Amino acid sequence: MTVVAVEDLALRFDDRELWHDLTFAVERGEFLAVLGPNGAGKTSLLRVLLGQLEPTRGRVVLDRSRIGYVPQQRVFDRDLPLRGRDLVRFGLDGNRWGIARLASPDRGRIEAAIAAVGATTLADAPIGRLSGGEQQRLRVAQALVSDPSLLLADEPLLSLDLAYQQVIVRLLDERRRSAGTPVVFVTHDVNPILSAVDRVLYLGPDGWAIGGVDDVLTTETLSRLYGTAIDVLRVRGRVVVVGTPDAEHVHHVH
Repeated sequence: MTVVAVEDLALRFDDRELWHDLTFAVERGEFLAVLGPNGAGKTSLLRVLLGQLEPTRGRVVLDRSRIGYVPQQRVFDRDLPLRGRDLVRFGLDGNRWGIARLASPDRGRIEAAIAAVGATTLADAPIGRLSGGEQQRLRVAQALVSDPSLLLADEPLLSLDLAYQQVIVRLLDERRRSAGTPVVFVTHDVNPILSAVDRVLYLGPDGWAIGGVDDVLTTETLSRLYGTAIDVLRVRGRVVVVGTPDAEHVHHVH
C-alpha cells in the first residue's frame, strides 16, 4: 500500500535548482533514508511533504492529517516555562495546550511515549534546562504519541550518544514493523540505521538516486551524482565515503 507518492517534483530557489523530476513512492511499513551533502534539499523535501513548502513543479499525494514529525534540533530558551511532558503533549493537542484537561487515556499515551524513549525522569524537568540529546528524545516521543500513519524525521539522532541512537532507531523500526507506519529519515550518517533501512534516496549535486543501500551507496552511483570520482568502501560492516567535495559530507556515511 502506497502511503506517499511523489511525482516529477522539482524545487528551485531563485537561480538554483535543488532537484528535478524527483519521483518515488513510500510504501506501508517502509524505512526510507534520505542522504546527501549539505544544501542538497533534504530538509526542504520534508517541508514539501509536510505542506510547508510549495514545490516548483510536480505533486505529492499523502494524508497530512496524521503525520508524526521530528524536526531538526533547535535550542529552547533556558527559562521557557515548559516541562518535558508538556512538549510531548503538543503531539496530541498542540492547538489546545494549557486550556483543557486531558482525558485519562491521553495522559496514559503521553507517559507511555515518554517511557518508550527512556525519558521518564525528564518528564517534569524544564525543557530549556535539558541537554540537546534529552530534548531530542522528547521530540521523538512527541512524534509518536499521536499514533501517526507516517513518520518524518529530520536528523533525529543529533546530540544522542550511541546507546540512545540505538534506542531511537529500534523504536522507529519496531513502530514501522508492528503498525506499518513508514519512516522517512533524513540523516548525515547512514551507519546507525543500516539494520533498519529498506531503501536510500540520495540527493546529490548532479542528480538523485533511489534504491537499496547496496545499489545506491556505490562508487559508480555516487561518482555520477557528484560528477567527480568518489570511492565507497565497506569497512567492518560500515559504509565509508571518500572523496566528496564537501569535506563535512565525508562523515555523513562515516
